[in-house]
Amino acid sequence: MSVLRVAPRTAVILTLASVAALATFTWPFFVPAQPESMARTTEAPLVFIVVLPILLALVLAELSSGGIDSKALAMLGVLAAVNAALRPLGAGTAGIETVFFLLVLAGRVFGPGFGFLLGAISLFASALLTAGVGPWLPFQMLAAAWLGLGAGLLPSRLRGRAEIAVLAGYGAVAAYAYGLLMNLWFWPFSVGADTQLSYVAGAPVLENLHRFAVFTAVTSTFGWDTGRAVTTAVAIVLVGPAVLAALRRAARRAAFDAPVTFATPSAPGPVPITPAKDGGCGVRPQGSGQQVPAVDPHLPPQTPFP
Repeated sequence: MSVLRVAPRTAVILTLASVAALATFTWPFFVPAQPESMARTTEAPLVFIVVLPILLALVLAELSSGGIDSKALAMLGVLAAVNAALRPLGAGTAGIETVFFLLVLAGRVFGPGFGFLLGAISLFASALLTAGVGPWLPFQMLAAAWLGLGAGLLPSRLRGRAEIAVLAGYGAVAAYAYGLLMNLWFWPFSVGADTQLSYVAGAPVLENLHRFAVFTAVTSTFGWDTGRAVTTAVAIVLVGPAVLAALRRAARRAAFDAPVTFATPSAPGPVPITPAKDGGCGVRPQGSGQQVPAVDPHLPPQTPFP
């Protein structure tokens, strides 16, 4: 059971966001596009215009439904900063990526909505740190958001070695899927024409899918994507148990899903009156063993009025 529950409204927003994001990757298969080099440099700002309102809408939906509070937002910021700091350690050299294992583990603990936001924000923050801002950035944000979303949708009852094995397998498959999506965003516009790997405007969907499958297998699947998959799976196996325990401990201590209740103060009870040792009347406060005399014994006795 995830720490941050996804309300029905949030689930609708996530579905619409995923459909809109998928359309930004696959529209050349259904609408003929001109295969000009880097033609998507003009499309990237439009994708940002779509992505950012989706992220804002998701945050607002989670806030209004009680799914994300100030503590969860703080956790989101901390994990995004950690991911942004981890990414330069690999920088994609030979496919080595150090950012996805934490995204998978955090999505597993905090849920699909949290994972979706963490994936998009982490890639955006890391791009600012590494000067990686370009037309590819909105597509990287969308692909990483899906990766975190999928981690939060894995079966919740798994624990121990079975959980680590499933997460490692998912991390490897998600790494290949990430590479495939990142090839898809530029493939129709950068390979050129009149080759066996080129995009053919107006051709049947299956023909272009076959050309793209050959292109991604030759250029990245057996190289960069395999390095990313191995790195992610190995990192989950090695540090996954410790990181999962730390994240779950932080979630329990923060009590993200604990309802806020206000206790009504009870009215104070009567103060018991007990006889003093000198025969007078004394007051014994509740919870104390001391007796407070009502009359000072050092004063002379008072004479009653006639």
